[in-house]
Amino acid sequence: MAKPKPPEIITFTEEQLVALLLQLQVALPAPTYQLVESLLKTLLWIMQVLAEKKISLRRLHKIIFGSTSEKAKQLFPPIAPPPDASAPPKEKLKRKGHGRRKADEYTGAQRVHVPHLLLKVGDICRQCLKGKLYPLAHPALLVRIVAHPLIGATIYELDQLRCALCGALFTAPPPPEAGVGKYDPNVGTMLALQRYGVGVPMYRLAKWQAFMGVPLPAGTQWKLIDEAAPIPERIYETLITVGAQGHLIHNDDTHMRVQSLSRDIAAQEPGERTGIFTTSLVCQVALHQVALFFTGRQHAGENLEQLLQQRASALSPPLQMCDALARNRPQQSQTDMCNCLLHGRRNFVDEIENFPPECRHLIQSLGAVYHVDAQCQQAKLSPAERLVAHQTQSGPIMDELQQWMKTQLDQKLVEPNSGLGQAFHYMLKHWGPLTRFLHVEGAPLDNNICERALKMAILHRKNSLSYKTTRGARVGDVYMSVIHTCQLNGVNPFVYLTALQTHAQAVLKDPTRWLPWNYQENLAATDTS
Repeated sequence: MAKPKPPEIITFTEEQLVALLLQLQVALPAPTYQLVESLLKTLLWIMQVLAEKKISLRRLHKIIFGSTSEKAKQLFPPIAPPPDASAPPKEKLKRKGHGRRKADEYTGAQRVHVPHLLLKVGDICRQCLKGKLYPLAHPALLVRIVAHPLIGATIYELDQLRCALCGALFTAPPPPEAGVGKYDPNVGTMLALQRYGVGVPMYRLAKWQAFMGVPLPAGTQWKLIDEAAPIPERIYETLITVGAQGHLIHNDDTHMRVQSLSRDIAAQEPGERTGIFTTSLVCQVALHQVALFFTGRQHAGENLEQLLQQRASALSPPLQMCDALARNRPQQSQTDMCNCLLHGRRNFVDEIENFPPECRHLIQSLGAVYHVDAQCQQAKLSPAERLVAHQTQSGPIMDELQQWMKTQLDQKLVEPNSGLGQAFHYMLKHWGPLTRFLHVEGAPLDNNICERALKMAILHRKNSLSYKTTRGARVGDVYMSVIHTCQLNGVNPFVYLTALQTHAQAVLKDPTRWLPWNYQENLAATDTS
């Protein structure tokens, strides 16, 4: 079989791509256009990075297809000793998270008490015919799981009577459980949780509801979500004020697609900013964590700048954790900068095949530092005690690592322009922010908590492709912020959002009393009154 000929290679500039996309936007449906736009932009980016020769094929492959793991035991698998025939076979351990779940884990299940119909306390035992029966402290548990549509419906058939003489019509009044209106207020909450918390696009949910015989078109879903948004939006605005007072703020961003903004960008003058981003901020405020999302044309540092404008002037500058990109830094407000240690480590992960001994040394050294941090968390040390532990145990490791990298470069044991040399330069250039945990109480090692938060936005982008308007992006930011703040503070987001809708007037009156970590106290007081 003859080898196929390579296709004709066509090169194009970013300006030519913008012109082509303007033509396609008119001719193609919105979902198809978004897919073609992503493919063409991906192709242009690959051609640019290959032409600039600033990326290795291994790194390019990892960016496009992803990486299974960057853990040290996966990067450097231990060499297994030869099997000992005389040793007894080891019992295979069950992996964590596999097996039967406990009944207590079904927190949303309805519990039904079932009395014993044939026996009661004090009866004579039917087996030995001597002892008397007494109740056990814990009943036997039987879990029964059934399938229902996500959004159910009930049709109330109200009897109607008409007067045979005057024609007056009398309809039976609906029962109290019928509620007011066609849609229960919790329907919008459930739909928002499905789309922004779980990442289910509205068109997929519409198909599911059609399968279950309770149709709910995508347009209706959006209408219900938007109508339910004002109450969570008030909480979102309050969370922004609360988060601005935090002593530690993580920030990062990822690209996003908003159709209305894309049209504005296509019509603007060349040279202006063309990116659309979703920023994630995770703020540590006393014992609570606040997650905030912002979608638009601003970078993470600009959104952080706006947040810090609401910070009390009497407070000292907060700790800021991010990677070393300049766009993550606020331009005017002052912060105590910390950089992500794992971003520096990742440069060495990319060079393992080319420089295995050097990369192994650095990765294992950083692993020892993380082991110290894990021990501090396990022992529940205070920030001051954690700082002392890192200074005494991690400090010598980091000092040796810094001196080793300087020696490698000074004695020209590594080419400065190689991948390993550039990884050394990155670590040494940002050594102060990277080792802030050795000097400041509570300074984190990495930005993982913020990157995990961004997965909510990435899941939405992957499944729903884009927001249609800036209003849609605003609603997504509101719900993602409230939902993830609930998750960070161990609160059930559906129960919380339902409580907000039920007590809407009280929430609007004083939203500071209805935050995820204090709403239950006020909920009990409101119900009592």
